[in-house]
Amino acid sequence: MQPDGSSNYAAAFSAGLLAPSAAAPVDVAGPGGRSAGRRYDVYRNNVTVSLINALAAIYPAVQRITGDDFFRAMARSHMRRTPPTSPLLFAYGHDFPAFIETYPHAAGLPWLADVARIERAWLDAYHAADAAPLAPAALSTIAPDRLANVVFTPHPATRLVRSTFAAVTIFAANRTTEPTGRIDASTAEDALVVRPDFDVEVRRLPLGGAIFVASLIDGRPLGEAAVNALDAERQFDLATNIAGLIEAGAFTSVTSGHPS
Repeated sequence: MQPDGSSNYAAAFSAGLLAPSAAAPVDVAGPGGRSAGRRYDVYRNNVTVSLINALAAIYPAVQRITGDDFFRAMARSHMRRTPPTSPLLFAYGHDFPAFIETYPHAAGLPWLADVARIERAWLDAYHAADAAPLAPAALSTIAPDRLANVVFTPHPATRLVRSTFAAVTIFAANRTTEPTGRIDASTAEDALVVRPDFDVEVRRLPLGGAIFVASLIDGRPLGEAAVNALDAERQFDLATNIAGLIEAGAFTSVTSGHPS
């Protein structure tokens, strides 16, 4: 039986693509109605390879850390559990970091999932909408008694990834071809992912910076965000963090509120 364009045929055709032991659908036939099982197997293998290659392109640091064979086996397991839902390959693999956390063979690399989260955030920032960053002098035009109530609008590319491991250092060391030295993975690091001047950057946030950024992204006013950061980390430096975030292009505008 030849394809009739119906959704039933499409569903039958795709059902076995990610199941290597599944037989070719009965409706799939070659010229003259001959069996197309071998052709279907070739196509199925091509789909598998394409999805694994897509994950490898999205997560190059993870692949470098684990090695090609380990990565491809892990990617294959993920692919069979979580098939793509979009025809765009760059959109595939959002849940790969969460899968890594549950992948038993990666248990000896507890920081690997957070490295993957930074890589995913990097790609999402790359594809985010464009917007002009906040001008460095924007806060100077706001009256001092209104500063605590200022609300920041995050840039569409801004992402925050928190980790109890040295995920930023590990990520940076493995996104190059240079040899990596010994890294103490036990030091917590939080990543700010931004895209100033159209180039994606991953920056390690200073003490208290992640809570401060998270509060601002959540729409909390500047004063409340600063209190949240200071409550969590007494060494939090408000001026340094604000200057760093504006220089990084993490926000696009501010709204001046009324003094409380």
